Amino acid sequence: MFLRFVAYSAVFLFFTLLLSCSTESRPAGHVVYRLNADPTTLDPAYIVDVTGGSISAKLFNGLVRLDPELRVIPDIAQSWEVLDSGRTYVFHLRRDVSFSNGRAVTAEDFRYTFERVLSPMGRSPNTWVFDKVLGAKEYLTGNAGRIKGIEVRDSHTLGIRLEQPFAPFLQLLTMNAGYVVPQEEVERRGADFAVHPVGTGPFVLQDWKHNTELILLRNPSYFDDKAHVDGIRYRIIPEDLTAVTEFELGNIDLLAVPASEYSRFRSSKKWKELLSSARGINTYYVGFNCSRPPFNDPEMRKAVAGSLDREKILRTFYEGRGRLASGPVPDILRHWPAPVLPAYVPVTARVLTFARGCRKSVNTVINFYINADQEVVDIAEIIQSYLKAAGFQVVIRQLEWSAYKAAINNGEADMFWLSWWADYPDPENFLFPLFHSSNHGASGNRSRYTNKEVDRLIEAGQRSFDERERDKAYMKAEHIITAESPWVFMWHKTDFTLRQPYLHNYRIYPIYSIDKGTEVSF
Repeated sequence: MFLRFVAYSAVFLFFTLLLSCSTESRPAGHVVYRLNADPTTLDPAYIVDVTGGSISAKLFNGLVRLDPELRVIPDIAQSWEVLDSGRTYVFHLRRDVSFSNGRAVTAEDFRYTFERVLSPMGRSPNTWVFDKVLGAKEYLTGNAGRIKGIEVRDSHTLGIRLEQPFAPFLQLLTMNAGYVVPQEEVERRGADFAVHPVGTGPFVLQDWKHNTELILLRNPSYFDDKAHVDGIRYRIIPEDLTAVTEFELGNIDLLAVPASEYSRFRSSKKWKELLSSARGINTYYVGFNCSRPPFNDPEMRKAVAGSLDREKILRTFYEGRGRLASGPVPDILRHWPAPVLPAYVPVTARVLTFARGCRKSVNTVINFYINADQEVVDIAEIIQSYLKAAGFQVVIRQLEWSAYKAAINNGEADMFWLSWWADYPDPENFLFPLFHSSNHGASGNRSRYTNKEVDRLIEAGQRSFDERERDKAYMKAEHIITAESPWVFMWHKTDFTLRQPYLHNYRIYPIYSIDKGTEVSF
């Protein structure tokens, strides 16, 4: 009898453990997503990463936002006018918007929010979003008590005047830095506002267990379309293998597909119909340090570019998870004929470098800096192999992310692997930060590329509100850039996500801020 009891107990324990391993408890009515890292902050003034940005989009709102077609549409501002040849904007706010603490939003809240981003004491990394506003530079340096170009005309009317016309200004206002925050909560919480945010969005933060999970609850007083789920649970799972296992056990509802699993899911009868994709607004590239030998010589840069079979790398190793780049501007944003890049001709590349008397440079060791991501390591080794065949000596220098970023910002690398993702959907975002000579280093131009004509063309495009004139200036700038090859323009990555069959109305968006989390349902 005792042995039979033990046997039954063992069987019961086995099935209990099996069920506990295969079913993760979750709050009722909550959709479960995976994050691969803990957000740094949820204070929109300080967010610079996609993880924090995607969550904050569900907690906050700005004057305007983007729709799925990348058009600027009303958010808290129900309408606006652009006056004075693009120098002045007047926004008319909705009167039914409240923070999650119950207080109504006014135009004064937006003035406080924008001044907070520009405060010399705040040290926000997003001051560039508002530095084109009249008087912003004086305020940022502590030489003015107010920003001259921000005017509260009445409780629900806000005026913004720029120093000079800037065509993408409305797109800038869709970013996290433009999300309105309540002054009393910021001052009450101090630095803790980063982990106890109060906004106007369709969700509110209920709980944040660092490095474990975040839980958002539906905001019943949200002024726009209410969420169809009771909440969102973000599970923080750094390891891809663990995340994939949890998804296949049904413990995660949506998964950004890791590169290592893409082929399996794409060919799976069970999962292939549940894959979603979106053409990402990004550009992956090999950058050159144009400020010193050997890559201060554009012919050397062209020789390296011509030595890489970009199309084959994209088709084979990268499994076609992107579109071949024709320049820095992603195909989605380019409204003009694409530049024509040199075809892959490795022998020509080798002959070219020697013909120009570059033998000494070719024999010089080229330090190729990368981060520690395994996919990047694999790509770097493929590039190294191609360049070795063309006569270049390349040494791969692998660093963890923070050290890697510091190294390329400081110009230590000869070559480096990086990508740029859209902050806002305008070609200017892939030209001014990355190639204007005022942005060398951490501001974006890590190649230290300098061309005064390119500077002039980018600035002309920024000022023009005539779309044809703006595109003409950007086209000329991009064609000069590609001709001088400060980068090897590799590809624009396509994003893939996998959802559970019971998850409905999910869409994948090209820019994370578009997703307010209200459409998805069970």
